Amino acid sequence: MAAAASLVAAVGTVAGMVAAVDGSEDGDVARPRVTRSPDLLPLPAVPTATSASASPGRSSSPADSKTAKKKPKPTPKASAGRLVAPASTRLYRHTDSQVLDWVRANRSDPRRPLIESRIADRPAAVWFADFTPDTITSRVRAVTSTAARGGRVPVLVPYAIPQRDCGGASEGGAPDIAAYDSWAQKFAAGLGSGEVVVILEPDALSQTECLSGGQLADRYAALARAGRAFKSANPRARVYYDAGHSDWNPAGTQAARLRAAGAASPASSDGVFTNVSNFNRTSAEVAYARRVLAAMGGPPSLGAVIDTSRNGNGAPADGAWCDPSGRKLGQAPTLRTGERGIDAYLWVKLPGESDGCKGEPGSFAPDYAYDLAD
Repeated sequence: MAAAASLVAAVGTVAGMVAAVDGSEDGDVARPRVTRSPDLLPLPAVPTATSASASPGRSSSPADSKTAKKKPKPTPKASAGRLVAPASTRLYRHTDSQVLDWVRANRSDPRRPLIESRIADRPAAVWFADFTPDTITSRVRAVTSTAARGGRVPVLVPYAIPQRDCGGASEGGAPDIAAYDSWAQKFAAGLGSGEVVVILEPDALSQTECLSGGQLADRYAALARAGRAFKSANPRARVYYDAGHSDWNPAGTQAARLRAAGAASPASSDGVFTNVSNFNRTSAEVAYARRVLAAMGGPPSLGAVIDTSRNGNGAPADGAWCDPSGRKLGQAPTLRTGERGIDAYLWVKLPGESDGCKGEPGSFAPDYAYDLAD
């Protein structure tokens, strides 16, 4: 359930990203924008808006569109002046997102300066969660070409695996494996030749309980093919596979799935990602990612990416996942982590997009965004 985040292309919700993807950073604050993609639906939310029976920590995706009761808006408080680290100057900020739409339309809102400076002005992932074979290449290319012109590195999230979210709030995706293979090839065709980070199918390897043995084998094979297609189309693409998060599957279990899906092979993978749409502290995810990588047994070049978008205060003690109170923004997105084997801290889930409790799943909730940023 890590997949819910914001979606760029469609529906509404990874040590030191290597010099090849990083380059020099001056430490100045970039003006990153959260993502959405050309011609998309509402961005995704993190933990799917399902009931308490939902899997441990799954993410709600751009496809989350079920209704949820909205809570009264709190009166904006004066900012306590919390220090926020500068974002990487090399990451790309997409110019089309729900948070930017809100900022542009609410210039006089007292919450706007904080939301704009701490969320809207930071780079975040661009999600492609709709199954649109005819337009996926052009929509991906629109993002990668714009980023390349500005010398920036975009973060893309292909999110269309068949039986996505096991029928939960983020259900959807391609109708079958053959259709997904074709969609992935067309996605690859839009990657261009510049540096790009691909977060391949959140939850796809963590949430598999709804699949039969044959279906699971088909999913593994499809993900391996997708990774190879992306890296073949653009050798500078860095592809990361789903490792869930530290409170979900044991590292050995996840590593076995990752190996089966090609994540231990440099031909299709640069490593793993963790914590997408979740709240676990960075230190816990760093330790977990290293255990997974060790258990995978791949080459030492493999690394990990951690979603830090909402983990500033860690996960709630009660395990709540749906817009839990008291959460804060985590470390700013960066391609330089200073941690061995950790390639990047990224904002994959878009902060402020609801999981379904403070707004409709995948919708931007300004009160929630304000609380995260304050």
